Amino acid sequence: MAQPACAAQALRSPLQPERGAPARTTCPRRHSRVEAELAASRPRSVAASVRAGPPRGVSRGFNSQQLLDEPLKASSSLEGAARSPLFALLPRGRCRQMYDFRRRWDLGSLCRALLTRGLAALGHSLKHVLGAIFSKIFGPLISVGNMDEKSNKLLLALVMLFLFAVIVLQYVCPGTECQLLRLQAFSSPMPDPYSSEDESSARFMPHYNFSRGDLLRKIDFDIKGDDLIVFLHIQKTGGTTFGRHLVRNIQLEQPCECRVGQKKCTCHRPGKRETWLFSRFSTGWSCGLHADWTELTSCVPIVVDGKRDARLRPSRNFHYITILRDPVSRYLSEWRHVQRGATWKASLHVCDGRPPTSEELPSCYTGDDWSGCPLKEFMDCPYNLANNRQVRMLSDLTLVGCYNLSVMPEKQRNKVLLESAKSNLKHMAFFGLTEYQRKTQYLFEKTFNMNFISPFTQYNTTRASSVEINEEIQKRIEGLNFLDMELYSYAKDLFLQRYQFMRQKEHQEARRKRQEQRKFMKGRFLQTHFQSQSQGQSQNPSQNHSQNPNLNVNQNVTQNLIQNLTQSLSQNLSQKQNPGQEQSDSNTSNGTNDYIGSVEKWR
Repeated sequence: MAQPACAAQALRSPLQPERGAPARTTCPRRHSRVEAELAASRPRSVAASVRAGPPRGVSRGFNSQQLLDEPLKASSSLEGAARSPLFALLPRGRCRQMYDFRRRWDLGSLCRALLTRGLAALGHSLKHVLGAIFSKIFGPLISVGNMDEKSNKLLLALVMLFLFAVIVLQYVCPGTECQLLRLQAFSSPMPDPYSSEDESSARFMPHYNFSRGDLLRKIDFDIKGDDLIVFLHIQKTGGTTFGRHLVRNIQLEQPCECRVGQKKCTCHRPGKRETWLFSRFSTGWSCGLHADWTELTSCVPIVVDGKRDARLRPSRNFHYITILRDPVSRYLSEWRHVQRGATWKASLHVCDGRPPTSEELPSCYTGDDWSGCPLKEFMDCPYNLANNRQVRMLSDLTLVGCYNLSVMPEKQRNKVLLESAKSNLKHMAFFGLTEYQRKTQYLFEKTFNMNFISPFTQYNTTRASSVEINEEIQKRIEGLNFLDMELYSYAKDLFLQRYQFMRQKEHQEARRKRQEQRKFMKGRFLQTHFQSQSQGQSQNPSQNHSQNPNLNVNQNVTQNLIQNLTQSLSQNLSQKQNPGQEQSDSNTSNGTNDYIGSVEKWR
């Protein structure tokens, strides 16, 4: 097939500038304008064969006019052949840029197409999955009733309403704080936190007989008065944690002021600049580091009222409290603490007005501290105050000559110390056990009528629990602390009996209140019923008198019944307002006798 002249000329070498023409420039626009002028100066050039409008990639300065004398009639292949010289007019770098741009555009369009198709396929599969789930859930409902379009709309409206209600509830009551979202009817009953903390049953077999006065601890502590709570802090019994609870975790009218970076807090009474708590975190170690019972009983009154005249001193009640711990765990914890460098050299050990001499209380180490000592060396020291520390700190040392071991035989001395510690512990206002944190919190709240803000936490893993000892070492530790072992057994029995007694008393009070409420509601019902009957009878007196000849007798009976009910209710209300009367005491004594009788049955 013959080609036109213009096509044959276009397939030849690209146009070259004539002699004398200006050289090529680097500017694309100027370069295209020059070549356009050269092409326009030649007859039957390529510019004559180009249609109107600049080709793609060529500047608009290119003068492209249509050929009027010989129109271009060629196939698509000729158009491609005629287009190629237009790119030949461009510099080689520009042609490469245009080629890369077209290639990138093709790859981008391919990626967009693949992404669009992938999203469409994903949406289609998701639609099928949701349709299958919807058919599984609502399919039986639709198939049973052959629901029409209106029923489907109604079902959809109900589903949307339910979702809207859930969203509103989540907005009004976020999280689990809303009580309405706790479906208690469908959940199992909450376990008793007091019985589950030590993984033991709520009831136990008591081994000691205690009277009602020993079990009932109800201190009329008036924080606005002059009474004082004194905390006896025994080493490594969890007293630091309990002491922080006393100053930071109690709901008070005037809370303690605790500043950042300071260990001591200011615990003043409401309206007074006087403390109500004598402890490490309120008054500091005013009577010495970890002062014992002997030191506190002689030191606290002097520290609190020492600056006042004896005639102006108020008659205070000093309520002593303390915390005890299992002797083996406490002993191992103290050993680990001594290993880290603790010495307690600041302890005064004042007894009978003087501290002990070096002969009465020798030291177990010669250096500044006893850090790094092994357990065997710690147990071998016969003067170690860690042995039977709880008995020594709770007993009255003046009964045995303080730290002078030559006053009486060792066996008699141990017996006197143990009995003194038991007596002081029993007559204390309160004592708790480290192994029963929640029960300790409960008994303190019931004893002093003071509530804590947040509940106590039971820590089952301590430094002492990480120490692995064999049975032989454990028996030796128990032998070194045999007085503490007996005291702890006594304290645990008394503690759990007090807890059970207070819980039973609380249940009895709740049962009595429910009975009073039932009586009150029944009395109100009878009163309204008889009043309505009397009103109906007063409207028709002649008819009622003819039908009921004994009307006056019935009215007298009802009036007497109403009077009896009102009198009983008034008595119950007065008992509730004045719990210190004899009748309430008789009720509580009956409950106490029942409890002590049940203890006798257990024994």
